[in-house]
Amino acid sequence: MRERHPVIGHVHLKVSDLERSVRFYTEAIGFEVMARWPGAAFLSFGGYHHHLGLNTWESLGGKPAPSTSPGLYHVAILYPTRGDLAAALRRLLAHRVPLAGAADHGVSEALYLADPDGNGVELYWDRDPAPWPRDGDGRIAMRTDPLDLESLLAEPV
Repeated sequence: MRERHPVIGHVHLKVSDLERSVRFYTEAIGFEVMARWPGAAFLSFGGYHHHLGLNTWESLGGKPAPSTSPGLYHVAILYPTRGDLAAALRRLLAHRVPLAGAADHGVSEALYLADPDGNGVELYWDRDPAPWPRDGDGRIAMRTDPLDLESLLAEPV
């Protein structure tokens, strides 16, 4: 029997410049705009109503919160395959988006960056769960090893 559980459906970010953020998330990340409201845009992958909402309702022209402030650490975007993550990396490089990090977690491979307002973004793909690393008690034993970016870039799309 398949276990049922809640799923995180979408993320809504306050941004300081809506058009700048829409350009970043569409051009560098690959979302498409699904709808616009005054001061807001709703973006998705694959035609869903929205995975990401962006708004300036309370934040127009605002400054990023200090990194020591409580709040969202990052939003994580799951790609279906390693080839899709490789395509995302190529798009980031083409748009000269600097990476804040890149890691092999054993269960996944991840790229870390910041959006124009300093919001953390993780782009990742999950490996097949069968060979995920486990500790002696059978619990998942994630790690943070360097990600081989050249190997990722060599991945066919």
